[in-house]
Amino acid sequence: MSDTNQSQLLLLQRAAWLRKLYFTRAAFSFVWVALAFTVAKSSPVLASVLLIVYPAWDALANLWDARMTGGAKANPTQVLNAWISALITVAVAVSLGLKLQLILAIFGAWAIVAGLLQLATAIRRRKSDKGQWVMMLSGAQSALAGGFFVAQQGSAAPVVQTFAGYAAVGAIYFLISGLVILFRKSKGKAGGFVSEKV
Repeated sequence: MSDTNQSQLLLLQRAAWLRKLYFTRAAFSFVWVALAFTVAKSSPVLASVLLIVYPAWDALANLWDARMTGGAKANPTQVLNAWISALITVAVAVSLGLKLQLILAIFGAWAIVAGLLQLATAIRRRKSDKGQWVMMLSGAQSALAGGFFVAQQGSAAPVVQTFAGYAAVGAIYFLISGLVILFRKSKGKAGGFVSEKV
């Protein structure tokens, strides 16, 4: 196999992996949002569990991403994002356990930092991977939403449902990114088929 063919194969495998990641993250977030707006409304225990699970899943997803796309050295922003999400998971659990009423501020700070890291990751990937313009928008929107959460701290806004709106928008961004990669893949196959015919 030539170096060119090998490179093309690696790009296709990477695109397939990112598509799988984005669809998986979208599915998780949609389920999380559905639970937040239904069962969690009448179950404080489930609401607390959802608040802890969300950043924990984000940490795992970022580590998964880094591992499958070149490792920690090639993906410093994802690794940093994973560590921050893990720390946020602990902070949320402690805040809930001690009834500190700081959840929106914690999530707000996290959304700002995680959004900026996601934006940095998408900018770094934009030349080699499809769908990154969506991730750039998602990162910027996350940072803005974080400021809104911090401003809402201390208000009567329901924490889980307030954050669920943010999670729903994030799910849509992941879904669109996955679809962009899928569409580009299908378009590329169609072009290759035409070329072979000619």
